[in-house]
Amino acid sequence: MTQIVEITDLRKTYKGGFEALKGIDLTIQEGEILALLGPNGAGKTTLISMLCGITTPSGGSARVGGHDIVADYRAARSLIGLVPQEVALEPFEKVLNTIQFSRGVFGKPKDDALIERILRQLSLWDKRHARIRELSGGMKRRVLIAKALCHEPRVLFLDEPTAGVDVELRRDMWQIVEGLKADGVTIILTTHYIEEAEAIADRVGVINKGELLLVEDKSALMARMGRKSLRIDLREAVKTVPKNLAEYDLDLAKDNLSLTYNYDARGEGTGITRLLQALAKEGLQLRDLHTSQSSLEEIFVGLVNEEEDAA
Repeated sequence: MTQIVEITDLRKTYKGGFEALKGIDLTIQEGEILALLGPNGAGKTTLISMLCGITTPSGGSARVGGHDIVADYRAARSLIGLVPQEVALEPFEKVLNTIQFSRGVFGKPKDDALIERILRQLSLWDKRHARIRELSGGMKRRVLIAKALCHEPRVLFLDEPTAGVDVELRRDMWQIVEGLKADGVTIILTTHYIEEAEAIADRVGVINKGELLLVEDKSALMARMGRKSLRIDLREAVKTVPKNLAEYDLDLAKDNLSLTYNYDARGEGTGITRLLQALAKEGLQLRDLHTSQSSLEEIFVGLVNEEEDAA
């Protein structure tokens, strides 16, 4: 698979010495969806801003489609679509004119059919003659997405694209993302809705304090770092966990009717068989068993906390 974004030791240091990015190394394959997760101030938007030519790197290099983002910034930028966090639109301009102008900025020929398709996908066609100032916040967000798509980018950056928007727009956005991926468009998104990254991303990157902690295939990450839990529902309540079961580090529910056992599914043995035998020895009768795996959110929080503890 072709590498469409190549980042080598990319750095950003602001006046006063603050390091927003501390040597990022990353390659992104053509046609994949990469989710960048990190707390506020982690460096996600700074990274996107540099790749899009909004902010100048302090060191390192990056290429988009083989074009250096500094030495050949026009060619690199022509391949990129950006949906920023902030809504910055001309309030008195009409929706249709806004989109057509954005396409013209990139030197693309007029294509009324394409513009209509994008506006219809985003439920903006009926608003095409409305002025931006007349739109709701959610509709303005849709215009930003249309602007990013109108010049048919090969790489699409989505910086918190569904933050603070309605459920309908969020659903429309991800349907469009799936369609773009099918067309071979590479998508890099930052999001606070970790369940969305879990549902749609191919790979997940975790960034914190300007450092990329890891980038890994989503399913491999969850298999490697996600722990599993076994919830044991009891037929009768117990006041405390029996002393003979202390080695299993069981958590007793508030209603005293269930025990939770956490284990590593990748280990040589989970210990579940021994645990069930030990429960039977203690005279505890089981009503039901339930297993669950750590979510991507739990893994992300754990990684960030580990990195902060190490610091």
